[in-house]
Amino acid sequence: MRAVVQRVDSASVVAAGETIGEIVGGGLCVLVGVTHGDTTDKAAQLARKLWSVRILAGEKSCSDVNAPLLVISQFTLYGDARKGRRPTWNAAAPGEVAEPLVDEVVTQLRALGAHVETGRFGADMRVSLTNDGPFTVFLEV
Repeated sequence: MRAVVQRVDSASVVAAGETIGEIVGGGLCVLVGVTHGDTTDKAAQLARKLWSVRILAGEKSCSDVNAPLLVISQFTLYGDARKGRRPTWNAAAPGEVAEPLVDEVVTQLRALGAHVETGRFGADMRVSLTNDGPFTVFLEV
């Protein structure tokens, strides 16, 4: 599993003209990609890392300050554009594999006590955010 994690002042995701997820105040906007062979154990590991990684102001984690997370599925994190002009998506897991694993990340975060907002799997979404820093990290488990 891969995640692009951005420290944000606020973030929202809109699908079909409707805001479906939004966090206000300091938190994390997380784009999650799933590849073949990822498991629920990897989803739990990613959730623990997201909840505890110390990248908020003052080297705090979401768990330290009860900061919210906006989690959005992002199959393009496994795109490969090394050859030709068109990326391939061969490394991205198909929807029937990826969707339950992204849901598992969210479930595990909530079990840890996190307030989590989400996007809508497979939807055409518009993500807006104010990156605090800017601060962006790439995580892989």
